[in-house]
Amino acid sequence: MTDLNRTPLHALHIQLGAKMVPFAGYEMPVQYPLGVKKEHEHTRQRCGLFDVSHMGQILVSGEQVAEALESLIPADLVGLEKGQQRYGLFTSTDGGILDDLMAVNAGDHFYLVVNAACKEQDIAHLRANLGSTHQIDVLDRGLLALQGPQARDVMQRLCPQACELTFMQHGRYTLAGCEVWISRSGYTGEDGFEVSVAAEESQVLAEALLAEPEVEAIGLGARDSLRLEAGLCLYGHDMDPHTTPVEASLIWAIGKPRRRGGERSAGFPGADVILHQVEAKDHSRKRVGLLGEGRAPVREGSLLVDEAGTEIGVVTSGGFGPSVGKPVAMGYVSREWEAPGTTVYALVRGKQLPMSVAPMPFVTPGYYRG
Repeated sequence: MTDLNRTPLHALHIQLGAKMVPFAGYEMPVQYPLGVKKEHEHTRQRCGLFDVSHMGQILVSGEQVAEALESLIPADLVGLEKGQQRYGLFTSTDGGILDDLMAVNAGDHFYLVVNAACKEQDIAHLRANLGSTHQIDVLDRGLLALQGPQARDVMQRLCPQACELTFMQHGRYTLAGCEVWISRSGYTGEDGFEVSVAAEESQVLAEALLAEPEVEAIGLGARDSLRLEAGLCLYGHDMDPHTTPVEASLIWAIGKPRRRGGERSAGFPGADVILHQVEAKDHSRKRVGLLGEGRAPVREGSLLVDEAGTEIGVVTSGGFGPSVGKPVAMGYVSREWEAPGTTVYALVRGKQLPMSVAPMPFVTPGYYRG
């Protein structure tokens, strides 16, 4: 793993006994001695701390920055108030998804968080399209996610002002003596905070959070099972450049002002394809949730078939859901199979395992909405 990048918390991961694996060009902790299942359960019941410093953090500034970003992202960013955060997508000219991201209106600039595996292409995309009129700054900062029902209790002791945030709000604070940017959001379905901090202060902050009795370090293994139970996509698996937002069940990420008849309709790459699919509903496949029977997990890449064995789709993420107590997955099926309650079959080692199309998320979200 000598050619891999390392986050500012690499030494701490080693000290904590993490098993390190390659992920998106980085050497990252997949689990700690507690183990993936217990890490998952601890986050659901108490509070977990995740190192997500591998993700890209970018500032975009300049005149009418929200309007400029809307030329690349179909979200309603002009209507986003200062201190608010919104989920968005970079789309391609043929309607595919280039990446998904979080965008914060920070007043005179926007703060973007993008996926690690896509960040170089995202930076190039921003510079190619906005670089002549806007400033694109790539940040070297740590990013920590404090997630779980007791995250608020921890934050109440260390930075009570941040507890005034509600889901998808953002603010600037002092936490454990560090100047930080905090968003109340997360990737687990639980209430939580994502904390951006100067790279050189990342370990001090992480150690302060881990010193709190509710908090355990959590690796990528549990992060994946938590987000899967929360019905959240992983880029490069559940969506990619060959998938449109409509096929990916992400119509909600296309802001109402950006749709046909809206005050700023279209104006983003692939708008003709995407908005046609929104209106005509003539796309041929759809991302759905899947619940299995028994205990055998159904993994990414497993084909989905009907009872006669005819292929109707594919699993894009799957595993055993510790909180759900059964196998959970998401994948793409032909539209005639998308209705909740429909039975499909996953091919696993030559056997057809029944799965039921199910609404997502698989767990009730615990986001704090005030």
